Amino acid sequence: MVSRDGAFPDVRPRRLRTTAAMRRMVSETSVEPRQLVLPMFVAEGLAQPREISSMPGVVQHTRDSARKAVVEAAELGLGGVMLFGVPERKDATGSGAVADDGILNVAIRDVREEVGDALVVMSDLCLDEFTDHGHCGVLTADGRVDNDATLAIYAEMALAQARAGAHLLGPSGMMDGQVGVIRRALDQAGLTDTGVLAYAAKYASAFYGPFREAVSSSLEGDRRTYQQDPANGREALREVALDIAEGADIVMVKPAMGFLDVVASVRAAVDVPVAAYNISGEYAVVEAAAAKGWIDRDAAIAETLLSIRRAGADIVLTYWASEYAARLAR
Repeated sequence: MVSRDGAFPDVRPRRLRTTAAMRRMVSETSVEPRQLVLPMFVAEGLAQPREISSMPGVVQHTRDSARKAVVEAAELGLGGVMLFGVPERKDATGSGAVADDGILNVAIRDVREEVGDALVVMSDLCLDEFTDHGHCGVLTADGRVDNDATLAIYAEMALAQARAGAHLLGPSGMMDGQVGVIRRALDQAGLTDTGVLAYAAKYASAFYGPFREAVSSSLEGDRRTYQQDPANGREALREVALDIAEGADIVMVKPAMGFLDVVASVRAAVDVPVAAYNISGEYAVVEAAAAKGWIDRDAAIAETLLSIRRAGADIVLTYWASEYAARLAR
């Protein structure tokens, strides 16, 4: 707005940007360690952590290194960790996912022994890491993902993970009815305190590539028959509403960066906490550009996390969680 005589502006928003202290005082959005969740991969049979080439700085953990990482996460004040298991052997039904001695269930017990309730221990509830075909469910004779047969296995997985000690289960397979089946199984077993963090709006994204390496995926083809079409936004609100009606305690949008509009729409539509997953490809893009000297790495990380929070996410799953929390502490 310019003054009546046209000489000077009457309103000067720049006054609130003059110093770092001023900018800090009027900042609308913050990222705090308690809002961050660290995804972790725990692999069976490793003698030492294995680097993930497409995700510099991220590893497949051994059981011992995972224990150390979660202790650090707790000391840094993170909100939680999301555990993924990487088995040595896979089969058509993902039997390792329900076995008491399966790597994910073992890792959950390890982590709870280390940190107790100091962190929210979350576990990925999906078959893709455990199946030899790499899909999130079991297959029919003609190769389609069988939604309802998969739900029966998800119920078993839910009980195994809850009994191992997970505080929150993260069903990520995008099977119709998965939250309701899991909630009923937990409640009928008396596991009423175990929560469900629903991957309510999970899109079939090109940015999952590095994750496939991280979990040693066997996938051939794609998951477009069950993950959402990136062209669709309203559909996400329907999926979210269904999951809440089925008993979800928290809903999540995945990926985050390409779907900030969806995060904002979900936040406006629901009264439960909203999470967003800053996924492997989003991480890798920043790391690769920074390694080339094309962007300021620390500033890009901060801007990425701020944008996800600004869009409305209460909780951000990010591979930078511990690093960023340590930076805040300094």
